[in-house]
Amino acid sequence: MPRRSPRSRRKSAGAKLPQKSRVRSAPGSSRPTAKPRVAHAKKGARGSVAAAKKSARKKAVRTTKRPRFVAPDPVRVRALLEGLRESYPDARCALDFRTPLELLIATILSAQCTDQRVNMVTPGLFATYRDAAAFAAADAADLEKAIHSTGFFRNKAKAIKEACADIVAKHGGEVPRTLEELTALRGVGRKTANVVLGNAYGIASGIVVDTHVGRLAHRLGLTNETDPVKIEFALMPLVPRESWTLFSHWLILHGRAVCNARKPLCSACPVAAHCPRLGVTVSA
Repeated sequence: MPRRSPRSRRKSAGAKLPQKSRVRSAPGSSRPTAKPRVAHAKKGARGSVAAAKKSARKKAVRTTKRPRFVAPDPVRVRALLEGLRESYPDARCALDFRTPLELLIATILSAQCTDQRVNMVTPGLFATYRDAAAFAAADAADLEKAIHSTGFFRNKAKAIKEACADIVAKHGGEVPRTLEELTALRGVGRKTANVVLGNAYGIASGIVVDTHVGRLAHRLGLTNETDPVKIEFALMPLVPRESWTLFSHWLILHGRAVCNARKPLCSACPVAAHCPRLGVTVSA
């Protein structure tokens, strides 16, 4: 008797259950109609109408918030400068100083700090360290303690010591009078150099671009640049050279008093008639 496989023994082990008879369709006839499948929109086409409306709304918002920049009209720029000059006739550097070295140190300390705070720190600082040699030889810990309240005191102390060491070694202890020599000092950038040259020496080497100047330069429609150096070079042809230093003070004062970042006081602005208000969505 032939041997049966385990699989065949399992199949025959129990009684077969009755199965439902399968209905076979006659030749030439179709099978019973299945439940119709719901057609789905292709990926990317789903909600195309809603997506188009959403895109249109975004474009409208962008157009409202950031109108297309137009090159400034020279007539408008002259009227704008005259309005700023009349509004801030006593504009000057907000940092207190007596010598170019004191202004250099104060400007380094003003990074990420208010001018008022710097003016509170510098009297005692300048009484302790009277010249570049004293700053260069200062104990780092003592200098850091003296300028601690201005923030970033370790980096600032290092920048002050290195810049003063360069002044002593390369310039006989005197702060240089050229942009190239100032920016060659360790820890001194273009903005700091322009502050010192314009306010301590009366040399118009460029335009100081800080947070207020950069923000207002765009809002007033003077430039569409965002990099501080590019903003400076865009402003220099628009402003007479003799007004470069004052122009920075005008914008800084105007930005603090009237044209603040979140909600400018456009109703009280003395140059509102010459301002395109780029980026302004809410004003008072």
